[in-house]
Amino acid sequence: MYDHYIAVDWAQSNMAIARMTKESSAVKVINVPSSVKELQIFLSRLKGKKILTFEETSTSQWLYVELKDYADEIVVCDPYRNHLLSDGPKTDELDAAKLAKLLKEGFLKPVFHSADEFIYLRKLVSGYEDMIKAGVRLKNQRAALFLAQGKDKREKNLTQKVESFVLEGVDRGIEAYEKERERYENEMEKQRKKHLMIRHLDGIPGIGVVGAVRIAARVVDAGRFEGKGKWLSYCGLVRLEKLSGGRSYGWKKPRYCRTLKGVFKTAALGVIGGKNNFNKYYDFLLTEKHYSEHNARHAVARKIATIVWAIMKSGKPFDPKRMDQEVRK
Repeated sequence: MYDHYIAVDWAQSNMAIARMTKESSAVKVINVPSSVKELQIFLSRLKGKKILTFEETSTSQWLYVELKDYADEIVVCDPYRNHLLSDGPKTDELDAAKLAKLLKEGFLKPVFHSADEFIYLRKLVSGYEDMIKAGVRLKNQRAALFLAQGKDKREKNLTQKVESFVLEGVDRGIEAYEKERERYENEMEKQRKKHLMIRHLDGIPGIGVVGAVRIAARVVDAGRFEGKGKWLSYCGLVRLEKLSGGRSYGWKKPRYCRTLKGVFKTAALGVIGGKNNFNKYYDFLLTEKHYSEHNARHAVARKIATIVWAIMKSGKPFDPKRMDQEVRK
């Protein structure tokens, strides 16, 4: 139990602050100009245990870092699940009041945030992924220019003047992209030398330095997942069955981290055909279990993800001999 339940609806110009106490169901709301300093003062003046919540937005990590020392617990909640906020009239004050009520009743779904050294990794990975998307867009644009003239995208020149002009700009962008990607990958290599967890993950076949950094940045602490099922669901590698009245109504995809799913799917493709335990597992599924190639690849991705989770929890490096029996389960 907490003495104070505080919810903040933060905007660039104003912030609505709602507060409830453990003794009362009444909600007190104030709407004042946005100021993290004033919010810190407000929280520090409250006596007793305090729990604070606000929704996940572009400013939530900054707020988390600035306010973590002023509350006993901070819940950065998932706005996707706060459907009650869309019911009825909508104002900043009403949203803050509803958040406070949901917080007190324990109905909010938290989004993981951290204020430790892994924040640098998260920002590094975020910039890297944005840069990769921009590079892929440029390469697709280049390929489209050649396809429009019935030419192979590996050629260097176009015949029409205006398209040649556009191609020149695209090629400059791709050249800059390649240099920027190299700069990011060099920084990730430095982070590998700095973090033991990244070195452990890099030792798993198919993961690589970039994959290891992306996993470490997104997960931070594997202990926040209650079990393997929760972990695989977060990675987007399992489906959830819909049951009602003892009857199954099919399967649905969970909300998952696209970064992790991409890392493990790519890792599965990388190990297949190589000399490693995961390729042996893949062959075993094809020949002994009669899996299709698609299902076998997916099973390999799940196995790699499971081993990554175990290594992050134990803090021990990947041991191919020790994992040989585990891979065949």
